[in-house]
Amino acid sequence: MFVLIGFLVVIGSVLGGYAMHSSNFAVLVQPNELLIIFGAGVGAFIASNSAFTLKLSAKGMGHVFSNGPSKNQYAEMLALLYGLFAKMQREGIISIEKDIEQPESSALFTRFPLMAKDRAACLFIGDTLRVYLTTGNAGELDKLMGVDMSSMHDEEMLPAHALSHMADSLPGLGIVAAVLGIVVTMGHINEGAEKLGELVGAALVGTFLGILLCYGFIGPLGSKLETLAHERHLFFRAIREAVAAAVRGSSPIVALEYGRRAIPLAFRPTFLEMEQKLKS
Repeated sequence: MFVLIGFLVVIGSVLGGYAMHSSNFAVLVQPNELLIIFGAGVGAFIASNSAFTLKLSAKGMGHVFSNGPSKNQYAEMLALLYGLFAKMQREGIISIEKDIEQPESSALFTRFPLMAKDRAACLFIGDTLRVYLTTGNAGELDKLMGVDMSSMHDEEMLPAHALSHMADSLPGLGIVAAVLGIVVTMGHINEGAEKLGELVGAALVGTFLGILLCYGFIGPLGSKLETLAHERHLFFRAIREAVAAAVRGSSPIVALEYGRRAIPLAFRPTFLEMEQKLKS
C-alpha cells in the first residue's frame, strides 16, 4: 500500500511540476527511450546476478508491497513462546516434541495464525528447541541462533542489493538512450529548427527517464527490501532473546520479558498488554 502511495506521489509531483511549465505531455511519451533504458537495465540485472539471486529477487518482489512484522505478530510471538516455555516447565522438554516437529498440526501453533503462517519463524523456534531437546545442552544455542539469523539476513539482503545496483545503472543507460537520440537528430540536421528541437527534446527524455526510474521507482524498491530485511532481523532477535533465556533456566515469564524488551518500542506491548494477551 505505501509503495503504491509513494509511486503516486512521485508521478503526481513530477507531472504536476512539469504542467506548471508546459502542457505538452506528448513529448514525454517516448516508448523507444523507455525500451532502451528499462530493457538494457533488466538485461544487465540478469547478467550481473546468479540464478540463486535472481530467484530471491523474484520472490522479494512478491513481498515488496507488504509490511514488516506488525504489533499483532509480535504479540502472537510472545504468546506462542510463553505457551511453549510453560509447557516445558510443567511437563518437561520432551512434551513439546510434537509441537516443534509438526507446527502446522500443533494446537499451540495453530492458535496463533500470524505465527503459524510464518514458516521461517516456526522453523527458527522449532530447530533451536529441537537441538536443546536432543542434546540438553543450552551453552551453544545462543550462538547457533546468531548464525541462523546472520544467514537469513544476508540472504534477504541479496535481492535488495541487486535491485539497488540495477537502479544505479539506470541514469547511465538514460544517457545511452539520449546519445542515440542525438545520433538520430544528426541525421535530420537539415530539416529545420522545429524538427531538430522535437528530436533533441525526445533524446533528453531518455536522460530524464533514466534518472526518474533510478531515484523514483527502482531505487526505492531496493530500499524497501532492505528495510524489510532489517525489520525481520529485529523480529528474530526478540525470539532469540526469549528462547536463550528459557533454555538458560529462566522462568517462562522472565524469558518472555527478555523477548519483550528486545522488541522495537513502536511494536513493543506493555507488560500489562502482554499479560492480557497471555490470559486470553
